[in-house]
Amino acid sequence: MKICVTATGMDLNAQVDPRFGRCQYFVIVDSETMAFEAMANEAIAAPGGAGIQAAQTMVNKGVDVVISGNIGPNAFQVLSTAGVKIATGAYGTVQEAAEMYKSGKLGVTGASTAPAHAGMGATAPSGGLGMGGGRGGGGGRGMGRGRGMGLGMQQPMPSQQPQAPQAPMTPQTKEEEIEQLSDMANRLAKDLEEVKNRIKELKKR
Repeated sequence: MKICVTATGMDLNAQVDPRFGRCQYFVIVDSETMAFEAMANEAIAAPGGAGIQAAQTMVNKGVDVVISGNIGPNAFQVLSTAGVKIATGAYGTVQEAAEMYKSGKLGVTGASTAPAHAGMGATAPSGGLGMGGGRGGGGGRGMGRGRGMGLGMQQPMPSQQPQAPQAPMTPQTKEEEIEQLSDMANRLAKDLEEVKNRIKELKKR
């Protein structure tokens, strides 16, 4: 049986990487002999679709089981459709994770364990942010064309900005996206506060 463990290094003593699509390395272990093959995860630098790309790579390698900390819905779909078993919640070293699975201490999961935007890294930046933009635009219009016109015009623009930095091939895509979304949330919070104040002022008149 070929067991793939997501790892932070390239040997059996490396720590389990809790991410699947954007893990640093895959260590593929023979469950009988504990012989292993380590390979860098090329999908880590992908601007999108990391989970799908990583999952397809493991399917092509003919692994029987994938062990990781968490797995997103797209990667789960690709692996499960190909008949690859998925075990999540792993920790410790690669060898410990493989031994835990072999001894039955690490069960097979029947569903994705990571949020959609994490697992769908590539398909969701446009889909996820597009949805956010849609909500922002809808919110702007819903708050009133007169009162919220400026805000309505501004909201779709920030939602599109995070897409541009994702184009460069950098391993920090996840962290950058979190930072950008946090900035966007702060801006939207300020806009919302201004709208609330404007509503109060109008009520006083």
